[in-house]
Amino acid sequence: MVKHLRKPHDLGGLQDGQVDRSEHTHEPWEKRVDSIMRLVSDKKRLILTVDELRRGIEDLGPSVYDELSYYERWISSLTNVLIEKGVVTSDEVGHKMNDVEARWSADREIEP
Repeated sequence: MVKHLRKPHDLGGLQDGQVDRSEHTHEPWEKRVDSIMRLVSDKKRLILTVDELRRGIEDLGPSVYDELSYYERWISSLTNVLIEKGVVTSDEVGHKMNDVEARWSADREIEP
């Protein structure tokens, strides 16, 4: 007998709390992630499909999946799939992340 193993997103039939259906404000970075997904998946570019995004999210694994927010899952999947396809390299992503972190830190420094 083959035992079916649930992936972290497969919550059908499990007990959980109420779903918050209220409107909420999205952070600017979340809007950027949504825009990136729309750009790379549009009919003109067709770099990434929704199915590839979903596969990338499902491949994150239970511990990572549970720790990340909705758009954090999206950007993780987008990044991994774009690296797999050779659109960007791990080094390019790493350098960009360092640049962003340095800018973020500099913006928060207190001036004398």
